[in-house]
Amino acid sequence: MRSHYCGAITTTNLDQEVTICGWIHKRRDHGGVIFLDVRDIKGLCQAVINPDNAESFAIAETLRNEFVVEISGIVRARLEGTANKNMTTGEIELEAQNIKILSKAVTPVFPLDDYQDVNEDVRLKNRFLDLRRPEMNQRIVTRSKITSAVRNYLDEKEFHEIETPILTKATPEGARDFVLPSRVQSGKFFALPQSPQLFKQLLMMGGLDKYYQIARCFRDEDLRADRQPEFTQIDIEASFIDQNYIMEVGEDMISLLIEKFCGDRLDKFPILDWHDSMRDYGCDKPDLRIPLKLVEISDLVKDEEFKVFAEPAKNDNSRVVALKIPGGNSLSRGQIDEYTNFVSKLGAKGLAYIKVNDVSDMENGLQSPILKFLKPETIASLISELGLKNDDLLFFGAGKKSVVNLSMSSLIKKIGEDLDLFTSKWAPCWVVDFPMFEKNGEGNLTSLHHPFTLPKCSSNELEESPEIAIAHAYDIVLNGYEIGGGSLRVFDAEMQEAIFKILNISKEEADSKFGFLLKALSSGCPPHGGIAFGLDRIVMLVTDTSNIRDVIAFPKTQSATCLLTDAPSKVDDAQLEELKIVSTHKED
Repeated sequence: MRSHYCGAITTTNLDQEVTICGWIHKRRDHGGVIFLDVRDIKGLCQAVINPDNAESFAIAETLRNEFVVEISGIVRARLEGTANKNMTTGEIELEAQNIKILSKAVTPVFPLDDYQDVNEDVRLKNRFLDLRRPEMNQRIVTRSKITSAVRNYLDEKEFHEIETPILTKATPEGARDFVLPSRVQSGKFFALPQSPQLFKQLLMMGGLDKYYQIARCFRDEDLRADRQPEFTQIDIEASFIDQNYIMEVGEDMISLLIEKFCGDRLDKFPILDWHDSMRDYGCDKPDLRIPLKLVEISDLVKDEEFKVFAEPAKNDNSRVVALKIPGGNSLSRGQIDEYTNFVSKLGAKGLAYIKVNDVSDMENGLQSPILKFLKPETIASLISELGLKNDDLLFFGAGKKSVVNLSMSSLIKKIGEDLDLFTSKWAPCWVVDFPMFEKNGEGNLTSLHHPFTLPKCSSNELEESPEIAIAHAYDIVLNGYEIGGGSLRVFDAEMQEAIFKILNISKEEADSKFGFLLKALSSGCPPHGGIAFGLDRIVMLVTDTSNIRDVIAFPKTQSATCLLTDAPSKVDDAQLEELKIVSTHKED
């Protein structure tokens, strides 16, 4: 139907006859001449209809926004002084000869020609319209191009794209499974994969050597701006490799994508030890663009009478930290109160602070409601050890480590954004040497990543001291977002059994859930490892948006619903009966 895309016509096409197809973006009547901005996936083209072309002019008068049209005409240069430098087609226009209406449209629920902030629920309910917006259109196209670039890169590295099952078995990977009933085997259920973890390990045991997959994954967990119940992983696994190999493959791939799609070159990624990252930033996904660090001051305040500091300073499961904001003295009391409210919502009991007006005058040059509770020598030590200068601001976090880490790491990122403290456009890093295990709310050990991660010790050492065991695990972080994570895998049945034992997974349960894996491990398993990248998060960062739903064609809301199709929805009784399922849900 069309000979050219709207956004691809330039001065090289002058005096050519072309045909375009697309949506009416805007219609304007100017002194008896009608101008139409026609939009397609490549951009906009202006068509002009003169009244002497009576048939086309009559049709043009009936056109409204979002009508779908086919227009044929001659490409002309715009009149002098009317060129639009903001458009790639801004130097030309299409002198329309024939117009055909392909499809009419009702008035859209929100304007696309002059887009304004629209409630996200309205956008998602009318996603077919939302996707027409140029910025949304281009994000989805960019996603496609990124996927293609990843495939090309991994193909060149001699990885093989292999599909793994969607209907599989429930496995413990840290989140709830989506389960599906089996019609032919009543009372039994499939689970949708949280990741292809076990299957990609089995592929290595099957001698496939190098695997990748652009894999759909499913996790029934609470949603955030950067999470969805179904998402896409760039899944990678390789045999007879070490940790450095996987990190090199991952780093080179991310560097390639940033250069190709953003035009920026990344330096070698720094490597942070997990314990150092938690100490300095309170999290394992620091935004290194922000030059702020936490400083542990427990030793300085443990002998103070000020119990807010002294009690957590003496507790091994707590910490007291200081956060220096250079030039932060300019923050008003109202802004400090806002930050106090911010950390309170994250579990902190408050946010103590000290403003430094004159560092040389300890008695009158410091401003804070907590100064009267601290010894002069403690204040002097803070000034010295933190290198305080005039106009600095100190924030303090005190309490349980988990609360302090969450609240203060979040505060670093918020202050960095509010005060625009970013020192670079991109700040990638690796975080390595994670603990093998962490304690859950009941005090039991659980896998920090998953139970198939290889520890940096023998099985005997692991069983003797599981709480201090370190894993061959590595996460890749970009601008404060974890965009990928992986590990070397257990390739010995004895080690795998030891991990199950520590996790209180009985032999019977292990055989029931992982019997196939244990059998494969005992059949000659190569050393192997891999990594999985979140494609959605990568596209989100590359396209410079902060909402993952902006880079997914048909996303779910934070309540895990699809407003466009009204899913999930009820199933009729006949289908439930066929599946041998009875719903116990009662309507409110």
